[in-house]
Amino acid sequence: MVAVRGVSLEIRGGEVAVLRGPSGSGKTTLLTLIGCAARPTSGRVFVLGREVSRLPERFLTRFRREHVGIIFQQFNLIPELSVLQNVVVPLVPTPTRPEEAEERAMELLERLGLEHRHHFRVRELSGGEMQRVAIARALVNQPEVIIADEPTAHLDSSLAGDFLEIMQQLQNEGKTIVIATHDPLVYEHELVDVVFDMRDGRLVEVERR
Repeated sequence: MVAVRGVSLEIRGGEVAVLRGPSGSGKTTLLTLIGCAARPTSGRVFVLGREVSRLPERFLTRFRREHVGIIFQQFNLIPELSVLQNVVVPLVPTPTRPEEAEERAMELLERLGLEHRHHFRVRELSGGEMQRVAIARALVNQPEVIIADEPTAHLDSSLAGDFLEIMQQLQNEGKTIVIATHDPLVYEHELVDVVFDMRDGRLVEVERR
């Protein structure tokens, strides 16, 4: 079975791009390719001007760690760890000093209104708080590219609005953001620059705004 076939697209630096389509359309697979979390069986993928589809696994992992931040649909937080510990996880295998990692994480938590929760276990948080922890974790490596998979799937409209406000701030900072979603609250938002419509593993329409 082929998850994505014959897809060719370009996302410009600093854009907010949406991969839109129903479940099974291939948008999550395409998102993982763009986010360097998988490699294609054929074809080529370029991220930040570099071909990543041919990189050996250890270099692909390093490239992803240094340049890409991922916000997972299920958050993928570690329930036994504190909020602060979850945020610094991406920096553990890097040369970043522990003191610098914690300082960077606390700055992000403060920005996201969670500094007072830094010592809480993530299982003690609300869904909206968990998502903000996941966003902080995705930003702690100071990535140029941010990937989000169905980020509003488990949020009410108010919390989804909070998420989009954070994405707007990141766009203003020049981040490139790629979101896979079928939520109209996301793909109809004014911050979105381009929408790629996916059906049955193929790109069927491109809408630039």
